[in-house]
Amino acid sequence: MNRWLRKGVWMTLAVLVPGLLIAQPALAEPLAVTIEGAGDKPFTVKTQILILMTLLGLVPALLLTMTSFLRYTIVLSLLRQGLGLQQGLPQRIITGVALVLTMLTMRPVAQEIWDKAVVPYDQDRISMQEALRTAEHPLSKFMLAQTNKATLAQIAKLAHAPEVQDPMEHAFVVKLSAFLLSELKTAFQIGCMLFIPFLLIDIIVASILMAMGMMMLSPLVISLPLKLLLFVLVDGWSLTVSTLISSVKGF
Repeated sequence: MNRWLRKGVWMTLAVLVPGLLIAQPALAEPLAVTIEGAGDKPFTVKTQILILMTLLGLVPALLLTMTSFLRYTIVLSLLRQGLGLQQGLPQRIITGVALVLTMLTMRPVAQEIWDKAVVPYDQDRISMQEALRTAEHPLSKFMLAQTNKATLAQIAKLAHAPEVQDPMEHAFVVKLSAFLLSELKTAFQIGCMLFIPFLLIDIIVASILMAMGMMMLSPLVISLPLKLLLFVLVDGWSLTVSTLISSVKGF
């Protein structure tokens, strides 16, 4: 395999998606055969470029499913809805903040993948299959730390997976599915905690306006400045980011 192309593949995958390099018992052998070729004969440059472009096309999906990006996006979207800033806070800003926080959270995982899998493979000290297995371990460890045990057991039962002593022995698709469900649950729990104070302000303002007979005046006109003022006074952004980062176990 050409050295420049191999190094480009690993650098791109390790930087953009820390957990892209995965392997599971059911897919380890086919993946190794596909990349190394039959009889350990390397593919041509054209085939390698095709594999690289295919993997790059999967980057957005992998970023959404294998990192804490999903949690951050849902919580920030619920926060925007609670503040009533659907127009004042564009979705691009929400996505950008979630992406930066994801890079911060996944940095230790990415560094471990780079040091233990990418660098040794680039220096021809380990094979492709060994590099994939090495890179899969920190990513699975991160996901299992965020995964609820009951959810993991439920997914394993639905997938008819064999019983294992160590959760790390589950197939990667089982761990990934349980991780996604756990992330959704955690995101809604945090979002509910952030949403309730703003809901109370809306209820109080609506009750006061109704008692004053000002039913034609939209409560949002009065409650929006109050919610923004409260959010700024309590340093809401710092508290939100602190809550999101601290909710990630092992960081």
